[in-house]
Amino acid sequence: MTKTLHIVGGGMAGSEAAWQAAHMGVQVVLHEMRPTQGTFAHQTEYLAEMVCSNSFRSDDDEQNAVGLLHWEMRAAGGLIMQMADEHALPAGGALAVDRDAFAQAVTTRLLAHPNIRVERGEVNTLPDDGQWIIATGPLTSDALGQAIAAETGSDALAFFDAIAPIVYFESVDMSKAWFQSRYDKGETEEERKAYLNCPMTRDQYEAFIDALLAAEKTEFHEGETAGYFDGCLPIEVMAERGRETLRHGPMKPVGLTNAHAPDVKPYAVVQLRRDNALGTLYNIVGFQTKMKYGAQAQVFKTIPGLENASFARLGGIHRNTFLNSPTLLDDQLRLRSKPNIRFAGQITGVEGYVESAAMGLLAGRLAAAELLDVSAPPPPRETALGALVHHITGGADAKTFQPMNVNFGLFPPIDAKGGRRGRRDRYKAYTDRAKSAFTEWLGHAGRNAA
Repeated sequence: MTKTLHIVGGGMAGSEAAWQAAHMGVQVVLHEMRPTQGTFAHQTEYLAEMVCSNSFRSDDDEQNAVGLLHWEMRAAGGLIMQMADEHALPAGGALAVDRDAFAQAVTTRLLAHPNIRVERGEVNTLPDDGQWIIATGPLTSDALGQAIAAETGSDALAFFDAIAPIVYFESVDMSKAWFQSRYDKGETEEERKAYLNCPMTRDQYEAFIDALLAAEKTEFHEGETAGYFDGCLPIEVMAERGRETLRHGPMKPVGLTNAHAPDVKPYAVVQLRRDNALGTLYNIVGFQTKMKYGAQAQVFKTIPGLENASFARLGGIHRNTFLNSPTLLDDQLRLRSKPNIRFAGQITGVEGYVESAAMGLLAGRLAAAELLDVSAPPPPRETALGALVHHITGGADAKTFQPMNVNFGLFPPIDAKGGRRGRRDRYKAYTDRAKSAFTEWLGHAGRNAA
């Protein structure tokens, strides 16, 4: 009997799930509705297209939880991390990628795999038969979203996820901007100069805040509410929380020295991060926005260095649908009411490219193991992957459940005998323990798969 796994959604999670299951010997049908049905955020037909930032965030696997998740995904042979590493761009201590080259490479590898078939077209129901993974992400189609809501017996939760604008480098005034990573972080000169910086005086900052607050914003549709994820707040929402909020957030001036005026301390700094290998595109870091397009161009051109900026893409905002996973999913990511269906990616209530791909990695492995009739326990809670899946499938309070990035607060506490640990020692203890536990879990999973 042919062992076939159907995966709906060809984003980060669906692509990684397909890769993992196929490598375990399972036949995979990957259903992707684009280009038959597009979305406002996607611009290509590529699988694993990046529609927001081009950053996978910190790559530090000793002091950062997301860096640890990178390590675990690499150890598990993850396709997303392989392709990210191959198409990495200088970004200080972060892992940023050339978005188009990355998506093309993921697509090419999946299409070339003998166990994977990609079918273009929308899936708008929850099938009763077969093994399925739903990895449709924040832009789940209306029809499938309604089917999920009908099955779960409640409306899908939602928040608004915002997209930052991208600027053409040639339009930046380099007599005002300069290259520098905060605190000169990075092992190479290229990494230490991975960001473009635009300085502001106090008067310029105050004028920028005034323009931001006065700008025309996108209206919400009737019946929608604005429950933002705190890690991706629109800049105007941050500004509404206090005039100094942005200066202590994405516009903080610390760790930077203006190359054009080294003795003058900027009151605020706008940073832009390289968005492609050619260095022709830069995205404005932390500048997710729901301002209307005309207002965006007008407000952003008040930033010193961006007076004549030309935009490859302006910011946007979209509704992000996710499940109340603590009540709906078991620890195998299966829908309790329809256990032949698993969910993966952002729709499970994780936030970020890496976390989404990680849920795909796990769902693909768990589904393949079930099809192959081998045992597959979830990863230990001491690991980044295990801590994250435990949080979304039971560790979080269902009444207040919101999307979550991986962080050390999700891990079982480290035994601190002998006195309170310093933060660096504590984080290193978390990552050492996680790597050992993950390696052991992988070995067990490998023996079962064999």
